[in-house]
Amino acid sequence: MKKTPIIIFSWALFSQLSAQTPQELVNKIKARLEKVNDYTAKGKLKTNVVFIKAPIASVKVYYKRPDKMKIVNENGISFIPKGSVNINLTKFLSGPGNYEIVDAGIEPSTGLRILKLLPSDENSEIVLSTLYIEEKTELIKKAKNTTRDNGTYELDMTYGKYATYGLPDKVIFSFNTKDYKLPKGVTFDYDDGAKKTPDESIKNKKGKVEITYSEYLINKGIDDGIFK
Repeated sequence: MKKTPIIIFSWALFSQLSAQTPQELVNKIKARLEKVNDYTAKGKLKTNVVFIKAPIASVKVYYKRPDKMKIVNENGISFIPKGSVNINLTKFLSGPGNYEIVDAGIEPSTGLRILKLLPSDENSEIVLSTLYIEEKTELIKKAKNTTRDNGTYELDMTYGKYATYGLPDKVIFSFNTKDYKLPKGVTFDYDDGAKKTPDESIKNKKGKVEITYSEYLINKGIDDGIFK
């Protein structure tokens, strides 16, 4: 019985020494994301925003590294906030010294490692990115991004057969409808805030966009003309 404290202390010390440093963990995530030069994906998009009535849509997503992306909706226009398709940190994580990493410990309820990334570029669209990482699989399961123009949005990722590439089977994008700016020319009967309306209160609510992917074609090559 007297040896128990020593065993517990030794195990705690081993766990501490074997834990990856924040930089090591980010480097491994970055290396996985950089396996993907391009992809074409098929999926279903579901919009849950109080001021938008949109059916579940079949979409085709085109991506080319580092930041080219296009979504084609077979049913017409969809409300797709920036960042909803994939966390797409490849460009953000590229190059040394363009962000500072802060270790924020472990989330008690999930056991996920929390890292905060602060970009060194003062003009970066993302002001702060908080990543919730499953260390065993080295996958980002959740992220919270604070932006300059579109408030704070959250992403929850579920992985399956494309996990080796860091590509999720499902992404849930949550945001505050009050903070998000709609693209020019897209109104959806939504007032831009220039004047108050009777239903102003409904805009200060959480909106969600979900994309469930059924198939990825990875590194098959995509012509730049797709993104025009």
